Amino acid sequence: MFDYKKLFDLSGRKALVVGAGSGIGEASALGLAAHGAHVLCGDLNLETAQRVADSIRSTGGSAEALTIDIRDSAGVVKAIDTLPDLDVLVSTPAINVRKPLLDMSDEEFDRVISLNLKGTFRLITSAGRNMAKRGRGSIITFASIRALTVEPGQGVYAATKAGVLQMCRTLAAELGPLGVRVNAIGPGVVDTPLTAPIAANKEWYDAYAKKSALGRWAKPHEMAGAVVYLASDAGSFVTGTLTIVDGGWTAVDGRFTPPL
Repeated sequence: MFDYKKLFDLSGRKALVVGAGSGIGEASALGLAAHGAHVLCGDLNLETAQRVADSIRSTGGSAEALTIDIRDSAGVVKAIDTLPDLDVLVSTPAINVRKPLLDMSDEEFDRVISLNLKGTFRLITSAGRNMAKRGRGSIITFASIRALTVEPGQGVYAATKAGVLQMCRTLAAELGPLGVRVNAIGPGVVDTPLTAPIAANKEWYDAYAKKSALGRWAKPHEMAGAVVYLASDAGSFVTGTLTIVDGGWTAVDGRFTPPL
């Protein structure tokens, strides 16, 4: 008989979280470790990655830190190849340049594409090759609600997140027969370093809060549940999906509540 108590148990599994030094990546690392995974906290900033790994170990978890720059193709392959027994990959890094498309320079376009889209491509394909050899694994990337719905000034960012989603779906189709699952998570507005410029503007912050059905921003830890679900046996028949975690943002029509 299937043991339902172990659906979310990650004991004995090794997970690499890239972008683990802050925000959603940090929350993902903490969530996976809390459910028993040995977590490799990867980040461009080794100091912040080490802080998260130390935090995990201080509560009895298992973790270590490493430097990884997803803009460096050879570096990504080298890092992933040192982890032939990797069970879970979580990719969270992203940048944004908020500008109308008509004002966007080639350099700015390339900078966002290089990190958000090409960086994710490097990670998921490198991990996918190794997982395919083992016949199992779960790859989780962070897309965004911007993969589905946009606003002025986010054209290139939205394009990368739509691209991340479609790459995940394609890789899910290609690696499914080999036992590897690939999924994306689409957060709404989350209080992270990436959204700090918005949070600093009260009118902007409040407008975003009111847009969601729950009337507030998300905290990073509220993304961890979806990560653990997709990494664990609870999501064993889930692949090629976009799991929306947006407080109802994409479900609610418009920014005006009519009198009823």
